[in-house]
Amino acid sequence: MSKIPGLPNIHAEQLDMPGMDKLAQVGDLTHPPRILLLYGSLRERSFSRFLTWEAARILEYFGAEVKIFDPMALPMVGSAPETHPKVVELRELFLWSEGQVWCSPERHGAITAVMKNQIDWVPLEQGALRPSQGRTLALMQVCGGSQSFNVVNTMRLLGRWMRMFTIPNQSSVPMAYKEFDEEGRMRPSAYYDRVVDVMEELFKVTLLMRGRTDYLTDRYSERSEKALEAINKQIDRL
Repeated sequence: MSKIPGLPNIHAEQLDMPGMDKLAQVGDLTHPPRILLLYGSLRERSFSRFLTWEAARILEYFGAEVKIFDPMALPMVGSAPETHPKVVELRELFLWSEGQVWCSPERHGAITAVMKNQIDWVPLEQGALRPSQGRTLALMQVCGGSQSFNVVNTMRLLGRWMRMFTIPNQSSVPMAYKEFDEEGRMRPSAYYDRVVDVMEELFKVTLLMRGRTDYLTDRYSERSEKALEAINKQIDRL
């Protein structure tokens, strides 16, 4: 393998030289942006679900195709086989999506078990596919009391671990019981305006990412690993 002067540890054959020409969009982009929304509560009057619905309405107005996963009846990780219908549904939605919105209540300073369980059911790799890699992600939380950012910060860590492109903006709604009417619609406020901001940013970034995720998530370390595996297989055949 050839070496690069001054960079002896890099294999030149596996190093990509980034350029604007490589950022051209590829694939079928005629469909609307596909956004999956997850929420983290099973309560009948769930403010995280209400906030998710508000986000979905905004995204639909922008032109997205949205799907909301209902976590009811999703078994706990490890308690059921991967062939369980709700698990299959969730994983298929991950693969279908180009962007996602995660919204969880804060419970004991962290995300709920309902929210974490959904994320835990999605593997980093599913055969030759990576269900979450390259998807854009927006984060929201609802608080029962004063405003906190514990949940969005935790989910930001999870999104990074899932190899998702998490947008900088986020939404945290304090005292959520005051922000929604009896019909579950969010009242006008600075918090509602922030939700619009977040969905607007998510939609823009998703448009920028579409048709480019394969290139943007292609990594030198993984190319080098595959090249080494190919060499070792050739040696084994000799």
